[in-house]
Amino acid sequence: MKQIYKITYLATNKIYIGKVAYESFRYFGSPDIEVVNEDFSKLPIEQQKDYTVRKQILWESDSCTDAELAEKEIEFIRLYQSNNPEIGYNRWPKFNAGSA
Repeated sequence: MKQIYKITYLATNKIYIGKVAYESFRYFGSPDIEVVNEDFSKLPIEQQKDYTVRKQILWESDSCTDAELAEKEIEFIRLYQSNNPEIGYNRWPKFNAGSA
């Protein structure tokens, strides 16, 4: 089962949209760890040591192609604006405030 998912980092209130070509309940994506770490370093130490990450499956298909999955991922990134550094951790496609 191919999936599009949304990860919400409740401590920073930012999101990450990702895709997986195989159903995996344990996979939590691959946002730029340096960007995530920068946000977490600004949190109180208590929050750095105890935080919650939420994963939601937004869309899934057992018949789409990998190309369709990639298109769907971009669609959801733009829908949720997770490529806007104020909102999320996706860095591609590059956020353009004029097209949001």
